[in-house]
Amino acid sequence: MSPLRPAYALAALFFVPYVGLQSASGSQATGNGGTIQGSVSDPSGAVIAGADVTLSNSVSGYNRTVKTGTDGSYRLPNIPPNQYHLQISAAGFQTFNQDVPVRTQVPIQINAALSLSGSTETVTVQASAEVLENVPAAHTDVDQQLLANLPISSNAQGLSDAITLTSGGVVADSNGFFHPQGDHAETSYVVDGQPITDQQSKTFSTQMPANAFQSLELTSTAPGAEYGDKTGLVVSAVTRSGLGQRPTGSLVLSYGSFGTLNEEATFGIGSSHWGNFLVVNTDRSGRFLDSPEFTPFHDIGNNENIFDRIDYQPGSRDSLHLNIFAARNWFQIPNTYDQLQQDQRQQVRTFSFALGYQHTFSPQTLLTINPFVRQDLVGYYPSSDPFNDTPATLSQRRRLQNWGTRVDFSFANNIHNVKIGTQLMQYRLHEDFSFGITDPLYNAICANTNGSPVAFPGDQLPNACAAAGYIPNPGFMPGLLPFDLTRNGMLFLFNQSGRVNEEAVYAQDAITLKNLTVNLGLRFDNYDGLSTDKLLQPRVGLSYLLKPTGTVFRASYTRSMETPYNENLLLSSFTGEGGLASQIGGEAVNQPLRPGHRNQFGLGFQQAITKYLQFDGSYFWKFTKDAFDFDTLFNTPLAFPISWRKSKIDGVSIRLSTINIHGFQAYTTMGHTRARFFGPEIGGLVFNSPLNLGVFRIDHDQAFQQTTFLRYQYGKDGPWAGFTWRFDSGEVAGAVTDLQDALGLTAAQQADIGFYCGNQYAALGNPITSCSAKYGATRLNIPAPGTYNADHNPPRIGARNLFDVSIGIDNLLRREKLKTSLKFTAVNITNEAALYNFLSTFSGTHWVTPRTYEVSLGWNF
Repeated sequence: MSPLRPAYALAALFFVPYVGLQSASGSQATGNGGTIQGSVSDPSGAVIAGADVTLSNSVSGYNRTVKTGTDGSYRLPNIPPNQYHLQISAAGFQTFNQDVPVRTQVPIQINAALSLSGSTETVTVQASAEVLENVPAAHTDVDQQLLANLPISSNAQGLSDAITLTSGGVVADSNGFFHPQGDHAETSYVVDGQPITDQQSKTFSTQMPANAFQSLELTSTAPGAEYGDKTGLVVSAVTRSGLGQRPTGSLVLSYGSFGTLNEEATFGIGSSHWGNFLVVNTDRSGRFLDSPEFTPFHDIGNNENIFDRIDYQPGSRDSLHLNIFAARNWFQIPNTYDQLQQDQRQQVRTFSFALGYQHTFSPQTLLTINPFVRQDLVGYYPSSDPFNDTPATLSQRRRLQNWGTRVDFSFANNIHNVKIGTQLMQYRLHEDFSFGITDPLYNAICANTNGSPVAFPGDQLPNACAAAGYIPNPGFMPGLLPFDLTRNGMLFLFNQSGRVNEEAVYAQDAITLKNLTVNLGLRFDNYDGLSTDKLLQPRVGLSYLLKPTGTVFRASYTRSMETPYNENLLLSSFTGEGGLASQIGGEAVNQPLRPGHRNQFGLGFQQAITKYLQFDGSYFWKFTKDAFDFDTLFNTPLAFPISWRKSKIDGVSIRLSTINIHGFQAYTTMGHTRARFFGPEIGGLVFNSPLNLGVFRIDHDQAFQQTTFLRYQYGKDGPWAGFTWRFDSGEVAGAVTDLQDALGLTAAQQADIGFYCGNQYAALGNPITSCSAKYGATRLNIPAPGTYNADHNPPRIGARNLFDVSIGIDNLLRREKLKTSLKFTAVNITNEAALYNFLSTFSGTHWVTPRTYEVSLGWNF
């Protein structure tokens, strides 16, 4: 492996302001958001001090007001990318209005000359509607206000909850995971310029808390050439800043079901030259992870995180910000009824330092440099007695360190927005892992005549079964025999370190020709890790605004390199085709996972339905050579990246949303995903054998999901009520394809899926071992006899409807300086007993959250 190549760092880099709006000479850049600034004057040119300057978006709920200074100037920094309405008003003058698209970090200069009241002069307003964005990328904008109102389950997975509840193409999974656009976890996060492409959840790498963000932009199709590694979903996040703020803060204390205790605290302060915004959160719950049983036990966990953003602007042309993040998760691994003695635990520690520097050379040019370092330390601890662990004892110590630099340099004129940049990263990996089977029935060599595994003694091979009156077990995995502690085996031990270097250069141009927007991009990636690859990736996007109907049409093509997941990458590249379980005698086969190559197409349109309602629909189709997923060990959070020969994924995403109409706001998202994967499989530890060489539906595949969110608030700070409805038709769950599979389950597993035969229902201690009557399952759709097809008729989790409600008031005591808030939230109010997944190779078994209640008391100043 070669070191990072300095030559890539010398590439010229350019980042561009939005077309048609000029940047100020000597202006100040800030953070990862945009800036609008300018001056306000009267018809004679005299400045107007104390004028109100308000920037708003009626769809996202963003609203911010500042006053002009004694010199008539104003400045609105750290604005999330979106379409906005700017309004400037002063006593005795007509109100100035203008729609402003913010798609750049280069400050946008808008100078307003206000006409006197009663004047016949008119104010020029851009023709673009506030609710429409003429851009080729299909995306969803989530503002701080919506983040605060969503029924987020915990601090440790608030970001994942927000993404799942607001994006139509995202399928919800357990423990804060989600499947974007049919992929397992092909998600890139860019937080104030820092790229993060590793999984963000409470079990892998602790994600930043939702109350640290000013906004999220979720891009599902047509990602720009600046984005790489994982392009299934790109989350561009702007964090909250104290720059230019008077002292503000909040403290929220919560108590809820399962002994849940939460604390959320924020504090921001600053001036025109510096700012600081601090977030400190803690979280403790008796149901920290989604459990493999509806009633959780051995599931206590806690999370602590701290985020601090420091801004400094020493002069008119330079800007610095530093993001510091540290977090810790400690939790028990929840048990099933078949694991009552097990005491496995995990700890995840995360820290991140990300610096951002910007220098404005001229009104049209901006240099941005973002160096960063991030590290995850994961420890997985077995029970003190390894034979209390079932079906295997596991241990791991893992480190993933990521450091690098991203640099952009930009230029713009009246038509072009050109951005050229480079990104250099290195991952340093260390994995120390042990594994041993403790249950003689888990990988039994022999079975009795009805197919049930038997605890045949010794380490004999299947050809010895007949002499003992048994038959060879068809599910026996020979690669695991050397590590079966019940058959004279030894622990599987793995301890390796490695590095992955990634270098990229890219260029993109957003061309605006009246109502037509054309995005052209080209990216080159060099991947140098356990495997090597390089790829040139063209990207094209078109959008057209048809003004008479208020419609934006868009189309796109994206070529991308999808890099392997870095978590447990070393071990997965060590096990070869079919994973360790398929290797005869447990012999290692060094077969590194290779980056995937993807072609993605997108079509869509956005429609303004009056000024109150917006419709957005998109279709995506993507073909990937070497497509990725995870092989999860049982119900643990230990997962190993695997790759398939190819995948074909397509689907539809729809969003219907309103603006704020006298305190009422609503949206509905809908999605359909068809995810077809093709064997063989490479990597992983314990995988289903024999290898599936054909096509099958993976568990990301779901026919339909929808989320409806309604909220009404009386007055500015008055009482409010919110309602959320989530419907999922059910992901693919391939473990139970027919009656024999169901009869082979334990009593607890049969009870989990609600298995029945005639009038008999399986229960703990009372399994169903034979069936000649009508059979089925209440929480799993088992194909009818003879109809199972891995591609066209796979088994699926049963459909579920989940309803959440919340009520509250934002100013209980009617005070202006210190506001007291009170909120009550009920999740899954019908107490729906439903599964996310069942015995999934990719996820394990997990139940949705039972009915829970939470009361929150907060103070804001």
